[in-house]
Amino acid sequence: MSELGEFIAARRAQLKPADLGLPDFGERRRVPGLRREEVAQLAGVSVAYLIRLEQGTSRASPQVVDALAGALKLSDAERSHLHTLVQAGPRVRRRRLPADRVTPEVRQLLDAVGTSAPVILLGRRSHVLAWNPAGHALIAGHLDPAAPERAETRPNTVRMVFTDPHTRDLYGADWRDKARDVVGRLRLLAGEYPDDPQLAALIGDLSMNSQTFAGLWAEHRVRAWDLATYRMTHPLVGELEVMQHSIAVPQDPGLRLVVVTAERDSASEAALRLLPHTNDHVGPLGTDITLPRWFAPS
Repeated sequence: MSELGEFIAARRAQLKPADLGLPDFGERRRVPGLRREEVAQLAGVSVAYLIRLEQGTSRASPQVVDALAGALKLSDAERSHLHTLVQAGPRVRRRRLPADRVTPEVRQLLDAVGTSAPVILLGRRSHVLAWNPAGHALIAGHLDPAAPERAETRPNTVRMVFTDPHTRDLYGADWRDKARDVVGRLRLLAGEYPDDPQLAALIGDLSMNSQTFAGLWAEHRVRAWDLATYRMTHPLVGELEVMQHSIAVPQDPGLRLVVVTAERDSASEAALRLLPHTNDHVGPLGTDITLPRWFAPS
């Protein structure tokens, strides 16, 4: 089955007739979710046409894609993903991701934020290209602060979520939400750049080494880069409730600035202000901070 067919099948399986106002008459179904016939009826197309579309042997107009998106109750991000899959088709070779580069203008933008909030600059495949001291202390105080400066040592935030115990502990009870978000964004990217070998290698490696990633990847859910709220448990500054803002970099929208904030005058905001001090292993006003053994840079 094509990538398009897998996406439609996965979305059908995640819906119930009642979600769309359809009767199910209490009957037992051979497959979970909606039947192909029900989706075709709701979208106003024939079953035969829907099968050909899933197989990649038929094209579709934007109007038909929108009708299909409505039948499947897709979000805006899922609708955009469906358009991408339909427009390209399996036989069209699409472009690969360009190389990530941190221009002087992007450095200036990162420096302008200073220490007012944790900031992480992510590349197209979610590699960390740069971070300010607070950003490093928030998500990766156990790693070398200079790691993003070398391509071979750059941390990858998707890989960290699924393979780094520190990151799993950091997100605690919200780890599953964070995992779904990063997989959904990766799925969106893979639909746009299916011929990128580094992206395919990242997905393949995680699928082989993380059952959780493989399970979430099979769901074919997508997530937009936007605003997300998480509870975090930082080993040095304690409990946090933060908002992670994903901002496209001007003139290079493939890069993202992730800016972390907290509610004004909250305990979480105060904790975020402490983060730059943890990089020096010394707290504000000269108070010592006791660091866990794993904190030493690798």
